[in-house]
Amino acid sequence: MLPGMMLDARLYAYQSAKLAPSYAMMVGDLTRSSSISELARDVLGNAPERFALIGLSMGGIVAFEVWRQAPQRVTHIALLDTTFYPDRTERREVRLEQMAQVEVGGLREVTASLKPLYLSRRNRENPRLLQAIMEMGLELGSEVFRRQSLALRDRRDSSDTLPTISCPALILCGREDQLCPIDWHVAMANAIPNADLVVLANCGHLSAMEEPEAVTASLERLLRRPS
Repeated sequence: MLPGMMLDARLYAYQSAKLAPSYAMMVGDLTRSSSISELARDVLGNAPERFALIGLSMGGIVAFEVWRQAPQRVTHIALLDTTFYPDRTERREVRLEQMAQVEVGGLREVTASLKPLYLSRRNRENPRLLQAIMEMGLELGSEVFRRQSLALRDRRDSSDTLPTISCPALILCGREDQLCPIDWHVAMANAIPNADLVVLANCGHLSAMEEPEAVTASLERLLRRPS
């Protein structure tokens, strides 16, 4: 399981608990490198020889690179609230501004500014979710923010990777995802030969936390498919 930017294993707490009786669960470390290719090598260096891969947001972006580097090792792939596009020019500029703010001690302010983008309308004032997002971001710290920002800023376009994904695939997103909209997921599902598309109503970017039961059920269906 690969978490999103400035998120950790708590993103997948519900899925880990529910799937652990049937599967050996691991959360990849996406904090040590500042390029997507290096992060994928980090994941592969710690993963079993064969594994199912779940990635949300930045985790999905790293999942594309894991597939490119070692497709023979991936049995199933779940791409949650993510994108195959490279950073747009305006998004790269925003990242530079955020990195500059974080470098002078503004991590809390930057994290707080992102929280409303992560959640659906019904959950934007949810104290439990907001606190969890803030705690994960602050505990990971400013250096991880810098490394992950650079990795995302400089990522490649994964459009040409989509048709090569031959294992069973799940494409899932929240209908209210403001960061990675539905259209991107429809395009992914259409381009990946063996993909199922799931769109969750009343759900934003952090589907694993906002709709944990529905996400877990979708993952269970994926993992039951023969690889």
